[in-house]
Amino acid sequence: MRRCREYDAESRCDPDFPYLDIDDRFEFPDPEETQGTVVAVGGNLSPGMLVSAYTQGIFPWFNEEDPLYWQSPDPRFVILPETFHIPSRLGRTMKASPVTVKTDTSFDRVIRYCSAVARPGQDGTWITDDMIAAYAELHREGVAHSVEAWIGGDLVGGLYGVRLGPVFFGESMFTRVPDAAKIAFVTFATRFFGDLGGKMIDSQVYTDNMARFGGTNISRTAYLRKLSALLADSTLTRGLWRPDLLSSSGA
Repeated sequence: MRRCREYDAESRCDPDFPYLDIDDRFEFPDPEETQGTVVAVGGNLSPGMLVSAYTQGIFPWFNEEDPLYWQSPDPRFVILPETFHIPSRLGRTMKASPVTVKTDTSFDRVIRYCSAVARPGQDGTWITDDMIAAYAELHREGVAHSVEAWIGGDLVGGLYGVRLGPVFFGESMFTRVPDAAKIAFVTFATRFFGDLGGKMIDSQVYTDNMARFGGTNISRTAYLRKLSALLADSTLTRGLWRPDLLSSSGA
């Protein structure tokens, strides 16, 4: 396995910890035996670490000045097919919107726009340069994806996340035009819970924005049990999505 040449605090890359390729597995501590939300500290953001974390109900979340924290919140905020709904006002907006939704045509721009979003009560972003590099690598592996809102040739909104089988782990979204990101999300969620066989969208922690679409808190115990069941018979889904994946003719 590859290792970092030397410790780099900026990239949080530890030379004593192996670089894990996409198919390598790392066993994290059991979140249910952890006090609070932080399950582990350290390691690296290599593809195998990230995929291992998501399959175990864990994800990296830290501030610029922090070490690498691996978190598993309790409760967990999720959207399920039976709870997902489209707000009526947004439904009307979508009918007249000039927005076109595409997938995986501009992942790097989406994640960088997400990192630049000003968020109330936060001085910075958890989407640090090392996070951007790590998820860009996951994208090249065909595991991380972007959903993009376009008006003509302008990228006006979008979101990114990780898909493992019937679960999509949403990471962040941005909008530069009112409702553009919401339109991208609804277009994705409708298709994901339909033809793409999706069973759960993991939004990690409560937000008013996702609550409007049917997001609900469930206990960490219930989440881990459901995640394990959904991934039990799934193989790692890899490959970039076609730009027209979410259109009526997409496949």
